[in-house]
Amino acid sequence: MTTATDGAVLAGTRDAFYVVRDGGTRRVPWEQVEAANWDRDTDTFRLSEVGSWGEQRPVHTATLTDPGRLLELVRERVTASVVLQRHVTLGRRRGLRVIARRAPSGAGAVQWVYEYDEGVDPDDPEVRAAAHEALELARRDVGLP
Repeated sequence: MTTATDGAVLAGTRDAFYVVRDGGTRRVPWEQVEAANWDRDTDTFRLSEVGSWGEQRPVHTATLTDPGRLLELVRERVTASVVLQRHVTLGRRRGLRVIARRAPSGAGAVQWVYEYDEGVDPDDPEVRAAAHEALELARRDVGLP
């Protein structure tokens, strides 16, 4: 548990990350954390949630003078949620990633998502076909639905 300079409390458990601010609590399951980092120069912690293509992703920021073990916990729990991550090249070093994630505890269904490299159009029929093929191959490789 870490307290930000504005009084917000950031905490993590085995299953989720929590932000308690202004009387409300936001729970973010680890498998829904897209990225997290801490800028040492500005003391800013930033955690972004997995989102949908074209939509604004929820982002949580806080100023922390000392992040303590929060960064270690976030890194370990997010890594534990990744079942598979595979990059598929579509040409000229651009491509997409097929990612399978689930709760680090192993509970719940596996969630499959795509992450597109900068400049890749997910609406392009060739990209969609490559993404579908990569997903089917990944599912077979790990024996998951």
